[in-house]
Amino acid sequence: MSFMNKLGVQSYCYRDIRQLPDLVKAVRETGVNRIEVCGVHIDFNDIASHAPVVNALQEGGLTIVSSGVNRVFADEAKSRPLFEFCAEAGARLMSVSFNIHELPDCLRTAEKLAEEYDIRLGIHNHGGYDWLGNIETLRWIFNQTSPRIGLMLDTAWALHTGQPATNYVKAFGERLYGVHLKDFSFDDKGKWRDATVGQGTLDLPELKRALEEVGFSGEPILEFEGDPSNPVPALQKCVEEIRKVFA
Repeated sequence: MSFMNKLGVQSYCYRDIRQLPDLVKAVRETGVNRIEVCGVHIDFNDIASHAPVVNALQEGGLTIVSSGVNRVFADEAKSRPLFEFCAEAGARLMSVSFNIHELPDCLRTAEKLAEEYDIRLGIHNHGGYDWLGNIETLRWIFNQTSPRIGLMLDTAWALHTGQPATNYVKAFGERLYGVHLKDFSFDDKGKWRDATVGQGTLDLPELKRALEEVGFSGEPILEFEGDPSNPVPALQKCVEEIRKVFA
């Protein structure tokens, strides 16, 4: 499947659209039919709600490719509903984060459940202020965990650390399981704001070359958070810019 045919979108982009039929309509109008589901549109802890949500999205023509970003805890019982949702949805990927004070137990729980449910976990690098935003921290984690745990690269938050997103691609090619295609522009004080993907700081052609060099075959997922009350027009522009480079 081509990159553009695999392109999905993070449901958080539509966080002001709470009714599932309206969400389906907005996603289809965006120009994609694949989705990563976040906690705005489902209570992952309520296992009884999983099937109705999955059915509503799938019957609307959407493929659920991932969920997240979800915090996986050391407590197996507390974390298991997250994996149950992926099993119900047929998703083979979850975007995750961890609490540093729960190391290493949270990693062992994550590996155990990922193996049991046969899915991969992609750590979300949430910027320079997040402990998992740092390349060296990620390398340290990957050196002591199984390949069940890899990276869900958020390109905008990579830029927030002062590094190009391609540095993460090159560092973790074999453990790169998904990419959140997201872009920031920065003012002269370093404050960031969402930008149309490829029109901010992110170099899309450079990203494409890096992904091709490492043989990326994971999930590309669009994310733009700048206009939650009317997200579709901005997301359509993002799809257009991505298509110019990746089609």
